[in-house]
Amino acid sequence: MISEKLAILKALPQSERRTKMEAFTDEERAELGTHWRLWARPSQLPPPGDWRTWLIMAGRGFGKTRAGAEWVRAVAKADPQARFALVGASLPDMRAVMVEGESGLLSVGPAKQRPRFESSLRRLVWPNGAQAMLYSAQEPEALRGPQHSHGWCDEVAKWDNASGRAVRTWDNLLFGMRLGERPRVLATTTPRAVPLLQRILGESEDDIAVTRGSTEDNRENLPARYLTDIRRSFGQSLLGRQELDGELIADIEGALWTRALLESCRSKDPAEFVRVVVGVDPPGSSAGDACGIVVAALANDGTAHVLADASVEKAGPERWARAVANAAETWRADRVVAEANQGGEMVGAVLRAAALSLPLRLVHASRGKTARAEPVAALYEAGRVRHRGTFPALEDELCGLVAGGAYEGPGRSPDRADALVWALTELMLGRPAGPRIRAAI
Repeated sequence: MISEKLAILKALPQSERRTKMEAFTDEERAELGTHWRLWARPSQLPPPGDWRTWLIMAGRGFGKTRAGAEWVRAVAKADPQARFALVGASLPDMRAVMVEGESGLLSVGPAKQRPRFESSLRRLVWPNGAQAMLYSAQEPEALRGPQHSHGWCDEVAKWDNASGRAVRTWDNLLFGMRLGERPRVLATTTPRAVPLLQRILGESEDDIAVTRGSTEDNRENLPARYLTDIRRSFGQSLLGRQELDGELIADIEGALWTRALLESCRSKDPAEFVRVVVGVDPPGSSAGDACGIVVAALANDGTAHVLADASVEKAGPERWARAVANAAETWRADRVVAEANQGGEMVGAVLRAAALSLPLRLVHASRGKTARAEPVAALYEAGRVRHRGTFPALEDELCGLVAGGAYEGPGRSPDRADALVWALTELMLGRPAGPRIRAAI
């Protein structure tokens, strides 16, 4: 009976299949709902060819996790000898998404065919004997030695690139792909221009199959309100093109900062700070332009750490001044450095009105934004600056500053980048810091 109804559904266009299923019993709907090829879009199915690596590089909500879990399920069902390596940014991430998530391995397929999760062993075991082991990209050496026939690597662009762990994890995985006649790896990710992803994309055309897609591709399974709101918020910005359209944002030729450079400087290690500065690039007019506000700190080892991007868009004087005061109070800043080229003493008056005790220093720019940024970019190249987090809007602006004076980034002006330059210039290129020691952050 199920086989007959399966044949009926296969003969219908996909858009009509759900309507037809309403006439089926609950048991039949539950059974037919697990037939992935009935519901998958072509881009979610394994591509033809003798590929070694299948890369799904698509926007958020595309259905990458479901595609990965269904590929693993299909291989495990067909091959009891299959031995998988499941690799994610961290073990908690893997468990929450790849294993126990609503599109994870414990949720897809008929209940009787689902694997058993042995959490203490980091292992999944299917009823027919196929197995999968969980590995964290934070522990590359755990993949040194074990052998596998297949691998599923999730969010590879999120792996730790700063320390080189991402590449070491990938290398150790490939060294262990030596079981079976045709070992294969699936990598699913939202794109970011990190070294590992660029390396995967550089594989031989004979070895790699690449699937690209956007959030809108999965429109039928996403709330219409979500799609409307998220596109309104990010539109065709660089962040929207990356996170929604699945576009790998390439570096601009001649840019002072590259995305690989920024990825290499991320850090979460605790540090003792001796000085904290808030850099401010005030709006050029009172009409509500953006105000760049960036918090940075100098550590006792001589490195600078970018702590926060507190910039505000379309802000009038009261709002951006209050945002500066709040950032200074939150991070216990020793100094607020604000450019006063446009507005002069008015900038100081606005800021002091927001907080009388604000430790303010007004600075005047004698060179253009890009020229001021070049010495700061050199500090990054020398490994003397760390980003304690990800700051997409700020980093997009940094990557838009081109040597020679041009700006090719988002928006009319790199306000956030200029605020960062003022803060790091004060910390690293100005007078020596005082002896005060701060607690670890």
